[in-house]
Amino acid sequence: MNLSDFTYISNLSGGLLIGIAAVMLMLLNGRIAGISGILAGLLPTGKGDKIWRLLFVLGLAASPFVYRLAFSLPAVTIEAGTLQLIIAGLLVGLGTRYASGCTSGHGVCGISRGSIRSIVATLTFVTAGFITVYLTRHKLGL
Repeated sequence: MNLSDFTYISNLSGGLLIGIAAVMLMLLNGRIAGISGILAGLLPTGKGDKIWRLLFVLGLAASPFVYRLAFSLPAVTIEAGTLQLIIAGLLVGLGTRYASGCTSGHGVCGISRGSIRSIVATLTFVTAGFITVYLTRHKLGL
C-alpha cells in the first residue's frame, strides 16, 4: 500500500468514525467494541446476544463497499504467502486470548477508559509489532 494514499482527512475521519461507533455501542448497548470479544460471542459456545454481534460484524464487512460508493479504494498488495497469513492469524488469535482482548478493545476502548491493563496490553501489542517487523524485514529479509 502506498503511503501517499493516506491523508490527514481520511485518517481523522476514520478515527472519528471508530471513536463514535465505540461510544455509541457503549452508550446504546453497554458493550465494549472489542472485535475479538464480539466475534467470540458469535461462536456456538458464546453468549446468547448474537443479533447485535452479527450486525456489528456485517457492518465491518460492508464498510469497504459503502466507502467505495463515494471514494476509490486504495490498491492493496499482500506480499505474504498463504502459510504466512495462516500462521500470522493464528498468532494474533493466540495473542488476543492471552491479552483477554484485541487492539480495538484495549487500544480504543480500554485506554479511553483509563484501564491500566489495556494500556499495558496496547504497549505490548505495539512493541511486539515493532520487533516483528524489524526482525522479519531487516534481519530475516522476509
